[in-house]
Amino acid sequence: MSLDTNLPLAGPIHLAIIAAVPALAATLVFAARRRPAASRPIRYTLGAFLLLNEIVWYAYQIHHGYLRFPAQLPLQLCDFAVWLTALAALSPSAWCFDLVWYWGLFGAGMAILTPDLWTPFPSYLAIAFFLSHGGVLATILFLAWSGQSRPRPGSVRRAFIALNAVAAAVGVFDAVFRTNYLYLRQKPSHPSLLDLLGPWPLYILLAEPLVLLLFWILWLPFRPPIPDGRQ
Repeated sequence: MSLDTNLPLAGPIHLAIIAAVPALAATLVFAARRRPAASRPIRYTLGAFLLLNEIVWYAYQIHHGYLRFPAQLPLQLCDFAVWLTALAALSPSAWCFDLVWYWGLFGAGMAILTPDLWTPFPSYLAIAFFLSHGGVLATILFLAWSGQSRPRPGSVRRAFIALNAVAAAVGVFDAVFRTNYLYLRQKPSHPSLLDLLGPWPLYILLAEPLVLLLFWILWLPFRPPIPDGRQ
């Protein structure tokens, strides 16, 4: 199975990109632990990189006429995640990390595993796609693994409710302008996990409990231990 944009799924290049993301995060964590003073510059650099990459991405689209209302607006889950992740890196905020730990790992993770590329790899747009989504994942993992940020108790509920609120607003936009942000009107044309959930609108209904389950799994590493003597 491969993309029309000549990057085979689970091929050597794709697997190398997937492996590079946690490897980069782990390397940065190692550097921060060896030199604690480097922690803040690293997180600022990651946040600035995400912002710069996103600005250049949209400047490129505008210059080439790709960005035309209502298409190509920043209304996908990963679009929200990249701005929030940059904010979490540049200006540490508990509420912000409560969202990006789930939205970023889920959205950008799915994007890296099943990329939706517009142009052949290694064109600029294809590379920028991986830099954006890989950067989101690496930044979130760095913040968590270095101990600088962590989701708070109750964050699963807050992130899930906020995601549904965003989806409801984007769904109205999709209905009015006949767009397909968040894949609410049809599944993506490229292979994705949504293919396992049946046709529209069944895949949306089934995705709800699956997303909630995934959020809960992502919370488990931060779940406070149960005190002795309690069930």
